Order: sequence, then structure tokens, then C-alpha cells
Amino acid sequence: MPLYKTISVNTQTTVKIWKIEESYEDLFQSVTLKPKSLERVLGMKSELHQRGFLSVRKLLEAFGYNDFDLFYDANGKPHLKDGKQISITHSFHFSAVIVSDKVIGIDIEKQREKIAVIAHKFIDYEFGYLDNKASDYVNRLTIIWCVKESLYKLFATPGLSFKQHCLVIPMSDNDNKTVAWIDYEDRKCRFDVEFLEFEGFTCAYAIS
Repeated sequence: MPLYKTISVNTQTTVKIWKIEESYEDLFQSVTLKPKSLERVLGMKSELHQRGFLSVRKLLEAFGYNDFDLFYDANGKPHLKDGKQISITHSFHFSAVIVSDKVIGIDIEKQREKIAVIAHKFIDYEFGYLDNKASDYVNRLTIIWCVKESLYKLFATPGLSFKQHCLVIPMSDNDNKTVAWIDYEDRKCRFDVEFLEFEGFTCAYAIS
């Protein structure tokens, strides 16, 4: 069981990360899916996506849930039937789930050079403190992307823009947390965000 890491953020919030080492067949045979989920996974073109989808169901089991406990609202945001808050992410061979009493969001991304090419699409304010010549530029961009994606999942509001509405405050070199803001229409919201890096990946999670 490749449960890669468990993070007890606080008494109300836990993160679990899965390293996807199993084959699609092994994962498929080890979980029970409701009909809608079965239809969805069988319709996926990519085995990587199938394995990511199924590994999330393994993480649900690690929390004591199953696929029948999970549902999605009209905006595509996941919910648990017992009222707990949940956020889900997967990227290549890692997936993660965060469960909390509070509203939360999580994202995992692989650190790749091509993020520098699209930085202008999701960064504005942050260019003021980033150094594009620094050796950790790609890592910093990936952290910012993950932070903003986690905010997007938490806020779950159509029309929210990474570039226009989400701001990530500069983070210290040796720190694994930062503060981020959503400035959307008449709402200004502050969030504490933590992040970690492992095996060429970045994970960030935001808590309301």
C-alpha cells in the first residue's frame, strides 16, 4: 500500500499523499466504484488518468470512506456525504486528498521547465518579487501555481482568475508556508497556505 505521506495539519485537517506504483488492473480490482464512477474511469483515454482516479479512491479508503461517500456539485467541487470538506488532486504518479472541518483546497504538480513559458498567464503581482534568473525559478513558479490552484478549488467560484484575483505573498527561502489572497469583486479573503516538495513534485494546500 503506497501511502506516501500523511500530514496532520491540525486537529481538524489531514492530508494524505499516494505514490501510484500499482498497475491499472491492480487498482481497479482493489476498489468498489459506483456506476457513474465506473463509467467515468472506463471512458478515460489515458491509463495515467485512470490510475490517478483510482488512487484517489484508495486514499478515500485510507480516510475511512469509499467512492459512494463522494459526490460533486454543479461547479465540479467534491463533497463528502458526512459534511466534511474534501479536496482532491493528482499529477502523474502522485495523488493527494485533504479532509477537514474547514473549507480547503489542494493541488499537486510536477516541476517542469515549461511552466516558465506560461508564467505570464497566471502571474502578475508575483513577478515583482520573482527572479527569473534564479536556480529555483521553476520551483517557485510551481509553488505559486499550486497555491493558486488550491485557492481556486477552495473558492469554487466561476470566473475566478489566477492572474487577476489570486495573489501569493513572497515566501521565505527556508519556509514551507505562505499567505495568499483572493481579491474577487467585493470579496477580499486571506488564506494560510502550506506547501512541500518531493521527488520533483510540489504540493500546496490552502485552508479557510
